[in-house]
Amino acid sequence: MVRELKLRQAGGSVGATLPKDMADRLNLSVGDRVLAVETERGILLTPYDPAVEKALGIAAQTAKKYRNALRQLAK
Repeated sequence: MVRELKLRQAGGSVGATLPKDMADRLNLSVGDRVLAVETERGILLTPYDPAVEKALGIAAQTAKKYRNALRQLAK
């Protein structure tokens, strides 16, 4: 979906406001953080954070490795 956003002055910065229906579809709410990535085609706004993805991968590997111990601790 392509939407035109109006840029506004926000203190010393410039801000853009997402339409409510777009924010709802993307599961974004006030206070959430997104990454602004400069690409050769423009600016990409994304809630995806590679550092969080890496941490979740490590957590999944650890949970798999220590599955039996975690099951015992959960009792």
